[in-house]
Amino acid sequence: MKRDRYKRMIMFTEVLILLIVFTLLYAYLWNTLYEGVILIPFFRRGNWAMIAMYPLMLLVFGKIFGIYKVAVARRVDMIFSNVFTTFTVNVITYFILVALLRHYPDMTPLLMLFAVEIALAILWVLGVKALNNLIFPPHSLLLIHGNYSMKDLVLHVNERSERYVISEEINVSEGMEKIVERIKDHDAILISDLPAETRNDILKHCYAIDKRIYMLPKITDIIVSSSEQIHLFDNVAYISKNYGLSQDQRILKRILDIVVSSLMILLLSWLMGLIAAAIKIDDGGPVFYRQERLTIGGKVFMIIKFRSMRTDAEKMGPQLSTKNDPRVTRVGRVLRAAHMDELPQIFNVFAGEMSMVGPRPERPEIAEEYKAKVPEFGFRTKVKAGLTGYAQVYGRYNSTPYNKLRLDLTYIQNYSFWLDIKCMVMTVKILFQKEAREGIDEDQKTAQKS
Repeated sequence: MKRDRYKRMIMFTEVLILLIVFTLLYAYLWNTLYEGVILIPFFRRGNWAMIAMYPLMLLVFGKIFGIYKVAVARRVDMIFSNVFTTFTVNVITYFILVALLRHYPDMTPLLMLFAVEIALAILWVLGVKALNNLIFPPHSLLLIHGNYSMKDLVLHVNERSERYVISEEINVSEGMEKIVERIKDHDAILISDLPAETRNDILKHCYAIDKRIYMLPKITDIIVSSSEQIHLFDNVAYISKNYGLSQDQRILKRILDIVVSSLMILLLSWLMGLIAAAIKIDDGGPVFYRQERLTIGGKVFMIIKFRSMRTDAEKMGPQLSTKNDPRVTRVGRVLRAAHMDELPQIFNVFAGEMSMVGPRPERPEIAEEYKAKVPEFGFRTKVKAGLTGYAQVYGRYNSTPYNKLRLDLTYIQNYSFWLDIKCMVMTVKILFQKEAREGIDEDQKTAQKS
């Protein structure tokens, strides 16, 4: 607990070191290359201002892309965040230089700066992670749970063994007295699937004894957490508007969809042509695959994908792809590995049936199966289905319906223009993550666990 009190200060110092190093590198580049060639040279304060803009942009975009979540982010996520942040900042810096020089200068110095920054960022990530693991050993967690199986949760938590160790589990049925007795022997508590009254008692007890709590939220928790706080006379109240996106948000989102999908169609048309030819040559079947999916308000539309399975893949009825699915064609395996089978969906986005970012579009039949066990699953259709999304970036293909719902609802309730930008940029990392494209187990037809 004493060490945890210094954690924020240590994390701030680690981030500050990275910012200082990057700023010094840019200052050297500015002073040796660009300061003397601008049309109207700056005085000393002008040069300081140009140099100061660099760390300010790093701070802003680093916040957007999560570069400073040293304590909770995985190494690969921190490296990707550094790449996106420094790339964005250096691109903006280049166009600032274009405005100052009145011509397009050679990009080589900034590209070299970017390469050096990425190399240093990787070393920094590895270094701070190793240091933090040494200073802050993993928390010993007591998992307090209800009647549902915690097998998947334990498995996922154990993947982050450098931060968390579930050293004991206890079922809520064992009673509050025994739970309180076990809480004192652990660094922190992990709560999942508890009745509201019991959960509130545990929360208040842990608050009273300064015990850290990790809590998997219920659907109502996510709705309440994004509510606006107001005051009704001498009472604090929360207002949850519950209508999805406001009209101005919908307009801005649609403009973003049109711009991005148009650019993607123009830039990737040659690639889509090559993929279409490869599919046709492979087995002579149709290039595209159309299928009913759900979007905003539960409306049904026909999604367009490159065909990656045999033409008779669903002769036994609708089902999700399984691990090592024999129905996938040779070309289909390559397309799925790189997520290129999804590319034609940009036409759905351009047509307004989908958005660039939103919940994954589910099939009506599978959505009905999910709603039989998770009635709130329909909440996901408060916004348009997306080509990518919050659940796709932070979840997995085979995530359970309830986990998908929690992630999608978090996106809907906390929507912002910048969140869309972040999701689109962070989608790149999915290409390098096996778990993001991993199918369900062979004995399943949907992601619903039995």
